[in-house]
Amino acid sequence: MTTNQPREFLGADLRGARFERCDLSGAVMRSVDLQAADLDAPWLMEEGGSLLVNGIDVAPLVQAELDRRFPGRSERRAADPAGLRSAYAAVEDAWATAVDRVEDMPRGTVEVCVDGEWSFAQTVRHLVLATDIWLRGAVYGIVDPLHPIGQPHAEYASDGYDMSVFSATRPSYDEVLAVRAGRQAMVRDYLASATSETLARDCPHPWAPARKVTALHCVHTIIGEEWEHLRFALRDLDLIETREA
Repeated sequence: MTTNQPREFLGADLRGARFERCDLSGAVMRSVDLQAADLDAPWLMEEGGSLLVNGIDVAPLVQAELDRRFPGRSERRAADPAGLRSAYAAVEDAWATAVDRVEDMPRGTVEVCVDGEWSFAQTVRHLVLATDIWLRGAVYGIVDPLHPIGQPHAEYASDGYDMSVFSATRPSYDEVLAVRAGRQAMVRDYLASATSETLARDCPHPWAPARKVTALHCVHTIIGEEWEHLRFALRDLDLIETREA
């Protein structure tokens, strides 16, 4: 249930609480114990976001550290065709390394879910969906752009797309990789011929078709999804290896 009424938690014990897909923007915390707290806010640093800790905006520090850990990530907001091609090549290479890594791990690792998060295979399937929505649907205007192998969030809904197309059966990992490779090739092909003019073209927003966004915005969204979900996937692979050690 959502509400716009202000809420206060005074002396509340929230140790071990888990908040998923919750809007905590503008929340004010005073004299709180955040020892070992784990925050994951993918959109924090975009569009001028901020996070104050003891009066210090740590968002730029987090941004810089993520760019250091993931070479090529800093290019994700490139605005020109050449920059975007370089940015997508960087994230493709990073994902190829991740795929090679998981193939060297014990059989079945791709289907392991950590703390209720998506498995590696499901994460790859979600990136198929992201490409379908933002490139095939928004940019290309394909009427039925979604591949059944895609992985949506449970609450996904759109006036523009039939979200009932997704397969109820679990596809094989080889099938997932094959479809994924095809979608990556689509992005490369689009960027190979992209110009400043085509990137400036208006497209319908997938979740609000009456609203317009540029093709550049759509490409930025695809690349952003690639980097964020790579971060999630590598985080979980690290945990899987730690638990197996």
